[in-house]
Amino acid sequence: MPLLPVKDTVVFPNMVAALSVVTERDIKLLNHVLAENRFLALVAQKDKDLKVVKQSDLYDYATAAIVLQMLRMPDNSAKMLVQGISRVKIDEYIQTEPYFKVKANVLEDIVENDMETEALARNAADQFVRMISMAPSLPEELKIAIVNIDSPSRLADMIASHLNIGVSEKQKVLEAIHVKVRLQKVTALITSEMEVLEMATKIQSQVKNEMEKGQKEYFLRQQLKAIQEELGEEDERAVEIKELTRKIEDAKMPADAKKEADRELSRLAKMPSASAEYTVSRTYIDLLVSLPWSVTTTDNLDIQVARKVLDEDHYDLEKVKERILEYLAVRKLKQDMKGPILCFVGPPGTGKTSVGMSIARAIGRKFVRMSLGGVRDEAEIRGHRRTYIGALPGRIIQGLRKVGSNNPVFMLDEIDKLGADFRGDPSAALLEVLDPEQNHSFSDHYLDVPFDLSKVMFITTANLLDPIPPALKDRMEVLELPGYTADEKVFIAKQFTIPKQLKEHGLAKEQISIEDDAIRAIISDYTREAGIRNLEREIAHVCRKVAKNIASDEKKSATITADELNNLLGPIKYFSEAAERTSEAGVATGLAWTQAGGDILFIEATLMPGTGKLLLTGQLGDVMKESAQASMSYIRAKLAKLGITFKDFNKYDFHIHIPAGAIPKDGPSAGVTMAMALISLLKETPILSNIAMTGEITLRGRILPVGGIKEKVLAAKRAGITTVILPKRNEKDLSEVPENAKKEMNFVFVEKVDEMLPIVFGTKKPAVKKKRIFSKV
Repeated sequence: MPLLPVKDTVVFPNMVAALSVVTERDIKLLNHVLAENRFLALVAQKDKDLKVVKQSDLYDYATAAIVLQMLRMPDNSAKMLVQGISRVKIDEYIQTEPYFKVKANVLEDIVENDMETEALARNAADQFVRMISMAPSLPEELKIAIVNIDSPSRLADMIASHLNIGVSEKQKVLEAIHVKVRLQKVTALITSEMEVLEMATKIQSQVKNEMEKGQKEYFLRQQLKAIQEELGEEDERAVEIKELTRKIEDAKMPADAKKEADRELSRLAKMPSASAEYTVSRTYIDLLVSLPWSVTTTDNLDIQVARKVLDEDHYDLEKVKERILEYLAVRKLKQDMKGPILCFVGPPGTGKTSVGMSIARAIGRKFVRMSLGGVRDEAEIRGHRRTYIGALPGRIIQGLRKVGSNNPVFMLDEIDKLGADFRGDPSAALLEVLDPEQNHSFSDHYLDVPFDLSKVMFITTANLLDPIPPALKDRMEVLELPGYTADEKVFIAKQFTIPKQLKEHGLAKEQISIEDDAIRAIISDYTREAGIRNLEREIAHVCRKVAKNIASDEKKSATITADELNNLLGPIKYFSEAAERTSEAGVATGLAWTQAGGDILFIEATLMPGTGKLLLTGQLGDVMKESAQASMSYIRAKLAKLGITFKDFNKYDFHIHIPAGAIPKDGPSAGVTMAMALISLLKETPILSNIAMTGEITLRGRILPVGGIKEKVLAAKRAGITTVILPKRNEKDLSEVPENAKKEMNFVFVEKVDEMLPIVFGTKKPAVKKKRIFSKV
């Protein structure tokens, strides 16, 4: 019989189905069938999308059917009504063109009329009737048809034809010749379909309830809106959305930020106000509209006025002031200049933080400060993502929001105190912030849109450069703020500190007068620092004492002299030990650099019976220990040249100690001092008490340059040292030393250890050397 491939359906025996015939090949087959006996075989395609069908694309089992009716359409297609007769198995294809013709074997159902078959049939019928009640797509009349079918075979075919299953599943039912197996397959398919329908019914019920709730809420809101309109009131939600829309327009955001703000506002308008997400979205929009996207303060480009303001607030700091004036000059010539990124490095109390406020005042910008000390969380810089509960923007964005300007002076204080742990490395997050090539599109995790930081003037402060990562240090222009001399401190105290403390303690100028000698005594006897913080603290102490006397009517005014400080501030805290310490052989005065500026070190050496060992104490680092070994090796190799007659090195142990053992010490700059202490011990000749020295020593006795010359010289001056011995290659660093220190001190530059001997033991005066050096400087 002719074979007609059918797409997306399976025709079962005794079932009536309507089929469409479209292709020319199928029309020819239909014409032949109508001209003959109206019989044909219907077989399902394995792939419904195939247009050209081959034998391998068709199943082996088909349904023999008869064409009941055919209707031709105007577009040359046709529709036909067919009824299945019986199952057939295709044995052989005897023709493929112009249409398929096959030899097929009619299959008879295998029916066992037992109780199990009857039970399966009844169960399948009952379940299908229940399914008809649940499925709106199945007509109620189908229940009657199912109930009136007596044949288990026809029942299974009827149910399978109406199930919403795929062609492959229906084909398996068609191929089941054994009726009991067929019923089992159909029952399983009904059960699966029932589960899907129950789930769909549940979902539909939930959706219906939600829709009813939403419709009710909408209806009530519309009524409320009508009532408010009648009363002349506006809906709070509509007013809020309208206000936010206006703020977004007024913020003048970049295109990316405005697009994000509009998208978030659109979500907010559709969101119930009781939703938890509503608050998050509202807070985010508030941040976007409050950021100073286009708010820029006008710079004061008058260089003379800026210079005057800087001088009013701070004394000295010439490098810092000059750098700010250079920025203003270039800014005056080039309007779109990017903000500089400066790093102020210096000891505590030298005015690093306060100079940032002064710079902002001089330029006419707003000032914002962020302390980085102890910050260990990267989110402090970049913010949290909005997916976290309690998320916040980073402190960079928070600072700009608070200050309301996109070009403030932004001070990042104590950048050398940053930490790192499992929450990330904040110094790595700062790499983008402090890079002029990247910070024009800084991305905060919370903000999630780029923000331009290129107009911000970033100023960082640090006590030490070493803890700062090299990549971060490379992005900043380092300006060193060294310590102050005693004369500079006196001037600062008279010009700035004393007027400030008088105001803070409610004292008038007529009520208290502090003599210069008293200020110098406070500096030398009660403070030992590179900055002026402790000086300010002691002056405040004096002011409190005077205020107490005036408030209790004991005195009406007070003049503070150096002699009265003992009663006001107590006993002297610091005194010069140089003369006392170096009055014996084996003691030398060295110079060291510390976090708080320069300091002096008294290096002591002694010997005792032993076996030639070298003992080192004072909590010394590896570099300093190696310098001591190098000094001893040089001395033992050059005994005759150094004028040392001591020979019994193997009979004695040598001990070098640096006092203040609780303080860790390291570095090569004490090498020459340790050598001089040993030479003084072996020659049994004390070193002059007014001489201090610094430098790294080699095994050949050469003296190499060291750092921190200015701080070391100022420490020597504070300690009453009059002569300083420095490496020859440090002569250039003397240009940084204040002029008054140069005038009051002698400086000797040496290249080898033996050049120092006549000077440290007093056999040669350094005054002539001083004149020659200053002519070069």
